[in-house]
Amino acid sequence: MKTTPPDFFTKEISQIYDERNRRLSPITDNMHFLIRLMLRELPENARILCVGVGTGAEILSLAEAYPKWTFKGVDPAAPMLEVCRERLLAAGVLDRCELVNGYVHDVPAAEKFDATVCVLVGHFVKRDDRLSFYKAMTDRLKPGGHLINTEISYDLNSSNFPAMLKNWEAVHTLMGATPEAIVDLPRQLKEVLTVLSPEETERMLAESGLLSPVQFFRSFMIGGWCGKKT
Repeated sequence: MKTTPPDFFTKEISQIYDERNRRLSPITDNMHFLIRLMLRELPENARILCVGVGTGAEILSLAEAYPKWTFKGVDPAAPMLEVCRERLLAAGVLDRCELVNGYVHDVPAAEKFDATVCVLVGHFVKRDDRLSFYKAMTDRLKPGGHLINTEISYDLNSSNFPAMLKNWEAVHTLMGATPEAIVDLPRQLKEVLTVLSPEETERMLAESGLLSPVQFFRSFMIGGWCGKKT
């Protein structure tokens, strides 16, 4: 899962990124299954924007299911993009992809897509910038285009948070986190990342121009929303 800042990703860390996350495949496989399902009615030659593409998991999942789709992936971490390019080449789909080292705002606003997919990125974006981030993804959609967004989203001030934190600790332990990192999780969630409540996330997505965004995924503190551009 993308839970570290982009400048953290060296080439070496990027190369082992997928191996570390493979332990969470029951969660991510379900997420990708649902994303594929929700986009099933897009045109045969749909064009997809992947924001924070990382090592290319979203592209690989969608490219296999929809062999005529093309993709544009953006990510601020150059080493991640390098690994992404290698993975796409090995899978034989690189010729259907364009990779850009940057952010969603670096994609020309005039360039329109049938869908934008953003997986586990939003919690890196500060609260003051979050609406602009969502709006930039929505603005690059064709009329009626789909936005798929998943991120860490939970009410950290709720009475349920301590119990949820225990589950979140179990997730990170499974990923190989050190005891020191486990102890630091509350600080990471509250001070390093920007974790919005599901209600605030959904409200901002609607304000970005999505018609009735619907939460389609929930696994511990990870939430996923889908919606169409109005």
